[in-house]
Amino acid sequence: MYKNSLKTCILALAPMSVSAETLPLDTLVVTSTANPLTSIRSSVAVSTLDWEQIQQSAPSSAADILRNVPGVISQASGGEGNANVSVRGLPIGGGAKFVQFQEDGLPVFDFGDIDFGTADTFLRSDYNLDKLEVMRGGAAATFASNAPGGVFNFISKTGETKGGNVGVTRGLDFDHTRADFDYGSPINDQWRFHVGGFYRGGEGPRTVGYDAEDGGQIKGNITRDFDNGFIRLNFKVLEDRAPVYLPVPVSITGTNSNPQVASLPGFDMRNGAMQSQYFRRDLSVNKDGQVVKTDIDDGYYSSSKVFGGEAMFEPAAGWKIKDKFRVAATSGRFVGPYPAQVDTAAALATTIGGTGATLRYANGPLSGQALSDPNALAVGTHLFNTELNDLGNFANDLNLTRTFDSKAFGTTRVTAGYFKSGQAIVQDWHWNTYLQEVKGKDSALLDVIDANGNKVTQNGLTAYGESYWGNCCVRSYDLYYHTDAPYLALGWQKDDFNFDGSLRYDIATASGSYAGSTGTQTLDVNGNGVIETPEQTVPVVNKNSTLPVDYTVSYLSYSFGANYLLNPNLAVFARVSEGGHANAERMLFGGGIRNDGSIAAKIAVNKVQQVEGGLKWRGNDFSVFATLFNVTTAEVNQDITAGSGAYRFTNRNFEAQGVELETAYYLGDFSLNGGVTYTRSKIVKDEINPANVGDPISPEFIYQFTPAYRIKHFNAGLNFIGNSDAPTGKMVNPGYIQVNAFAGYELVNGLWLSVNGNNLFDTIGLTEISNSGGISANGLNAARSINGRTVIATVRYSL
Repeated sequence: MYKNSLKTCILALAPMSVSAETLPLDTLVVTSTANPLTSIRSSVAVSTLDWEQIQQSAPSSAADILRNVPGVISQASGGEGNANVSVRGLPIGGGAKFVQFQEDGLPVFDFGDIDFGTADTFLRSDYNLDKLEVMRGGAAATFASNAPGGVFNFISKTGETKGGNVGVTRGLDFDHTRADFDYGSPINDQWRFHVGGFYRGGEGPRTVGYDAEDGGQIKGNITRDFDNGFIRLNFKVLEDRAPVYLPVPVSITGTNSNPQVASLPGFDMRNGAMQSQYFRRDLSVNKDGQVVKTDIDDGYYSSSKVFGGEAMFEPAAGWKIKDKFRVAATSGRFVGPYPAQVDTAAALATTIGGTGATLRYANGPLSGQALSDPNALAVGTHLFNTELNDLGNFANDLNLTRTFDSKAFGTTRVTAGYFKSGQAIVQDWHWNTYLQEVKGKDSALLDVIDANGNKVTQNGLTAYGESYWGNCCVRSYDLYYHTDAPYLALGWQKDDFNFDGSLRYDIATASGSYAGSTGTQTLDVNGNGVIETPEQTVPVVNKNSTLPVDYTVSYLSYSFGANYLLNPNLAVFARVSEGGHANAERMLFGGGIRNDGSIAAKIAVNKVQQVEGGLKWRGNDFSVFATLFNVTTAEVNQDITAGSGAYRFTNRNFEAQGVELETAYYLGDFSLNGGVTYTRSKIVKDEINPANVGDPISPEFIYQFTPAYRIKHFNAGLNFIGNSDAPTGKMVNPGYIQVNAFAGYELVNGLWLSVNGNNLFDTIGLTEISNSGGISANGLNAARSINGRTVIATVRYSL
């Protein structure tokens, strides 16, 4: 009966206690597979983090969790979203291009690298999360579209057992308060449910000067079990605001091979921010030529209403049919200040107002007073102000499996499936440029006064648009992408050997239109009846220059793997695969899309080839999962922050080889979990700038280790996350180690008090350098670091 098999599955999926298993090699792998197998019997590299492990690390975002997974680079320093994520030496930048964020087996977005609309921005980790499965390489190429590098599947609790949690978290050294809850239970022997959510508020870990965190989410599901299957419906409502953390002014001196990174006077890069209580409003012109008032407080505004479902039935012996669907109405904003120019105030005043120009405060406590020190530092700030009008999507994955059992030939499973999805990308970019002082908290805006005493700025606004970058980024998109992907999978198992192979044929269709500014016009933006200097050159989207997007491309992906169980505790595996990523809106405004809306196939689809193999071994107190890999890819992309007047187009081939090690060791009440990844990566071809050939693209080493001690009502541990020096352009990005800590005590049965400290030693850890072409003459630059030390305390009661 199905109910009995469900109970077996539940036991297999339940998190193991520390004494039961070192690495969860007997856990069923459900991500990117047609027929779940235990980890030790599958020919894929997969890591599983259960709910307890995730809670111990107190991650600041969904992408931050991934930093504890071998092989994954997750630059989760941007706050609640906009993380740059990659695996195994694949090129990284502008989101999560070659990997996919999923909720319960379906994509949050079809594309992981949508400008200002990355999938992690609309994904929250809370008490609803049962576990996270991370599939690297392997079958991800054929069981997900646009994810040849891997899949991150956030799997929800579904109410198999009665219980839940209620918790309150408070920042001890910063302004943050969050309340979480979840509860699930069988209703009877046929129905079960789970529901949960969170709400939070506060300034957040950086000194933005106002309450920048405000919002939360609620999720739930209900399941009806039958003798031969189940039906599940689920929902999610996310309404949340969080600050956007972009690079900040820093000092970088020394040499390109040995840069010396330091905070500037009055601005600590670890907790300072370009946001300020004196920089909270913006006036701009949208795609329809209308004046728009923006609250910079919006930051990441994430609004998503999701309805979905899942069904699985075994209509007859040897037959199984499964279907999953997800429909999401998603929109929001991305509003964050980006320091495009960092220089002395005098130099920037001259650049804006000409020789003899001076500065005075546009607002703040010194409003109207002259800036007395010409050597003081100032920032020309581009306000990234993007309306995400529609990022809605839907996805459906239907498959049918036939199983054949034979004593002579073993077990054979054949799966045929069809995936269909649609993704809207409707955005309106209306950016402006401001001048502000370099100050880590409560930074004021600055006005420029020319030599004749005339104010050439507008309350700190130096220009509508971003003339320093050639007004690249006043634009609109109205795009829709369809994906149809039939797939076929074959699995064969006999005794201790199993083989699987799968094919996927993606058909990607793009339609819609896009437009940008083709010049400037005179416009009284603030409506005061006076045309001030910035209003003489206002870039506005030119609808007469609208261009179409109209093309269909298709490509085949494959994956073949084998696993051999040498004994119950030792297995070897190997896999070869090729998958693709269909590019989306990043191909616009740079020559990727032809004027008639068509596209070249090599630009439309980037291919990734992977060869991998390794072993899985477990002992009584020590286990290891080792994977050797070789990855090659060809990537076409564009970089919006490439420099003056550029929206840089790149066309490169990459190669990477390395090894992933994931280990676990237990000695009584002590445990040590961790991993290290060694990667040698380089550019092997560059169509636009051949001088880049041979340059590495990822750090050689990334690592994560968590020693912990647990006894009865107490647990404590440390979490080390780090990487070696990372290449970034022609400049080395210094490696770093971040040390976190956690401790918890059960006061009474079910009532836990825990304290988590992130970045205990206040380490500077750069994840992005704006100008990576070399050390500047004055040592000024902009970069983004991980947050400085933060400590939180949580009181949680388990029901």
